[in-house]
Formats: sequence, C-alpha cells, structure tokens
Amino acid sequence: MEHLELFFKSIFVDNMVFAVFLGMCSYLAVSKKVATAVGLGAAVIFVLAITVPLNWLLDQYLLQPGALSWLGDEFVDYDLSFLSFIMFIATIATMVQLVEIVVEKFSPSLYNSLGIFLPLIAVNCAILGGSLFMQAREIETLSLAFNYGVSSGIGWFLAILAIAAIREKIRYSNVPAPLRGLGITFIITGLMGIGFLSFGGMLTGGDEEGGKPATETALENIKIETEKAKELAENTKTID
Repeated sequence: MEHLELFFKSIFVDNMVFAVFLGMCSYLAVSKKVATAVGLGAAVIFVLAITVPLNWLLDQYLLQPGALSWLGDEFVDYDLSFLSFIMFIATIATMVQLVEIVVEKFSPSLYNSLGIFLPLIAVNCAILGGSLFMQAREIETLSLAFNYGVSSGIGWFLAILAIAAIREKIRYSNVPAPLRGLGITFIITGLMGIGFLSFGGMLTGGDEEGGKPATETALENIKIETEKAKELAENTKTID
C-alpha cells in the first residue's frame, strides 16, 4: 500500500507541473505536438527513474551526516551534505548525455524535433526537484526511491501529453486574439492543475496528522462521546 499510495500521490497530487510548477519551460516549449511531447516525456521518465535511485544511494552512503560510517569509526563524524547539489547534478548530467546519445542513434527525427530541449533535461528543474524532494521526504528504501522517480516522471509525462493534445486541437478553435498562444495555454494549465489537485482528497484529504483516516477518528470520537453520555446518565441516576 505504501508503494501504491506513493505512486498515485506523485502522479496526481504532487504532480511536478501542476502542484509545484517544475519543468515549465520544457512543458510550454515542447508541447505543440503530441509526438514531440511523448518523446520528451519518455526521456524524462527514464532520467528520473535512474537518477532518483542513484542519488538516493549517494545520499544514504555518502552525503548524509554519518553516512561514511561504513568506511570505519573514524569517518562517523564526516558530513558531506554540502556536496548534494554537485553530486546530484553530476549524476543527472551523465544520464542525460546517455539519453541524448541513445535518442540520436535510434530516432534522429525525434532528436531533431526536440532540439536544444533534449540536452536541457540536465538543467530541467523537475529532474533535480525529484532528487531533492526524495532527500527532503527522507524516503526510506531504494525501491521507494525508484517508485518515486518513475511516478514523478509519469506525472510530468501525463502533464505535457495532455497539454500537447489540447494545443493540437485548440489550433482549429476560435480563440480570442489576446489569448492565443501562451495565454490560453496558461489558462488551460491552471484548469488542469485544479483537476489534478482534486485527487488529493482521495489520498490525503481523509488523513489527519496521526495518520488515521477521518472515518476511524470520527468513530472513535462517537465512542468516547457515547461513554461520556453513559457516565453522565449513571451519575444522574445516582443523584436521583
């Protein structure tokens, strides 16, 4: 259930585009055609699926305070967390170069259509954001880190695919002149963001800080109130 909740929450509730507005430059620039959007979205999924687990390993065994304890007791006090950004970006840049080589080799047409935005995945804030959110949320296992990377990539993929499909159709619509281009795109993005965030009620809206569902908490409150009512009734009978 933990994997399933993280998967759906990362796609719909904490969507990279609609919840935290990361990767907006690529989202807006490469979403004019569905085919191009699919190619870039698949590349983002691949990069996130590889870099988030790799950066989790780096964070757990190299960067966190005391992470070097596996080298010996004399390394317990070492803290290399100040290298997080450098190490994460180096990992991302390496994987993006690999993706660029593969795309250029097997799909030259897609490589040409993506243009400068394919190598710019290395500086896409959604990619770095995935690793930083993984670190901030203190994801516990490598499998959860992989799950988070894949699901975050799928969320970004669905966002750019949806807006690309809409922009292809809206090209033939009678959009008011002042809203044509980025204007109507921003409006549609806002509406899509509201739609995606509405899924939050299914996963988080029913939970409280203690982690119990609202229905369970309500039943407990009813039980407590019932016991109080019984005690009050018994006390009233005693007084009578």
